[in-house]
Amino acid sequence: MAAGSDGTAWRENRRATTSAHHAALERRRAAESGRARALLADFVREALELGPAPVPLRAQGTDGRHRYRTSLTGWYLKRNESLAVGTDGEFYVLSVPPSVSAWLRGAILTPSDPPLVLGAGGRDGESIELSVALDRIRSRRPD
Repeated sequence: MAAGSDGTAWRENRRATTSAHHAALERRRAAESGRARALLADFVREALELGPAPVPLRAQGTDGRHRYRTSLTGWYLKRNESLAVGTDGEFYVLSVPPSVSAWLRGAILTPSDPPLVLGAGGRDGESIELSVALDRIRSRRPD
C-alpha cells in the first residue's frame, strides 16, 4: 500500500510542478505582450504624426492563393505581409481561412497578443525583433 501512496504523491507533486511552470510561462507571456503593446502604441502615435502613412491591410488565405481586403489600415511588420499593426495600435495576424464570404465582404480580423519577437520558433531567418521591424517601417518616412 505504501508503494501506491508514493505513486499518488509523485503524481500530485508532478501536477503541482506543471501548474507552477504553466503559471510562470503565462506571466512571462503577459509581461512580454505588455512591453510589445507599449512599443506598438508609441510607434502608432509617432507614425500618424510623422509617417509613413498607413496602408489598407489585406489578409492572406491560409491556402496561400488568395488575399482578402479588410476594414483595417496600418503597417505591415514583416516583408511577407503576414503580420501588421493597425492604426488602432492592435497587433494582427493577417491569415484567414479561404471563404466566399471573405472574398465578397472582406476578411474580419481580431487582434492578437503581440510578441516581442515576430516569428519566433519559425524557420531560420524568419524571426525578427518587433523593435527592428518597427525601425524598418520608420526608415520609410518621407523626408
